[in-house]
Amino acid sequence: MDTMKIPADQLEKRFETFTKNFLLRESTNAVDVEILAPDWGDQFAMEGAQLRGITYDPKERAIEFEVEGGDHRVVEPKEVWTVEEPDGFIKTIEIVHDDATREVIRVNRLGLRTTS
Repeated sequence: MDTMKIPADQLEKRFETFTKNFLLRESTNAVDVEILAPDWGDQFAMEGAQLRGITYDPKERAIEFEVEGGDHRVVEPKEVWTVEEPDGFIKTIEIVHDDATREVIRVNRLGLRTTS
């Protein structure tokens, strides 16, 4: 698996490609969002939610995770790191904020969508 820092000018295309190539084809991807803050410790914002898409809006500088039952939005990330499998599947996204808070998003690949 490869760990890499994603430049801001590549976030929109990277998440668009990932959503198109994996999330729209695989029906059971679950996501866990853990927030690691220096002041208040580690907390889970969500666990096991079905992930339907990830987008990046360069105008608002915001990453949005579309999950079943709502969304999770991260505004103005300082750094974005990913861990990817050899086929390009993003297994982990780490987002660093200006205040040293980090969000670790783990995508659990559970299966392929069946077609009827």
